[in-house]
Amino acid sequence: MTFYHTFEVRWSDLDANKHLANSSYVQYCAQARMAFMTKEKMGVTQLSRWGIGPVMLHERYSFFKEIYADQTVIVSVEIGGCSEDSSIYRFIHKFYTPDGVHCATSEATGVWIDMMLRKMTTPPDDVIEAMNKYKTPDTEVLTREDFKKFPFHPHNIDPSEFNK
Repeated sequence: MTFYHTFEVRWSDLDANKHLANSSYVQYCAQARMAFMTKEKMGVTQLSRWGIGPVMLHERYSFFKEIYADQTVIVSVEIGGCSEDSSIYRFIHKFYTPDGVHCATSEATGVWIDMMLRKMTTPPDDVIEAMNKYKTPDTEVLTREDFKKFPFHPHNIDPSEFNK
């Protein structure tokens, strides 16, 4: 199953090139995910009751066709990957014009965290059931090992480097 959320592109969503700004793609994906979660009875209020929150660890995008002001854009939400216990997830978002032209794709990988402990956690069964409805035949099984495949990893530096 696929969830779709519709946006009207506003002037404030554009960049200097007069097309949808990169930051707007990120915001549209986040809003589409929240609309999906609200529809599936796991919106902000319910997440607060459960004491959990979604945290994005990595996002990447591919762009195929420009999107302009005053256009309508439809953003899909599917589960492209999920760990066995659903603590790790990957959303796939596709951007379409109303006539079905595919303009961009986003992949966002994240985890559920316990808001008090600030640590990764397994979500409640209601969340697992909702996410399972949006898995595709291509949905991958994710593990913590998949984090190692991210292109960037932390590399701390000596703070004295800032004062040179």
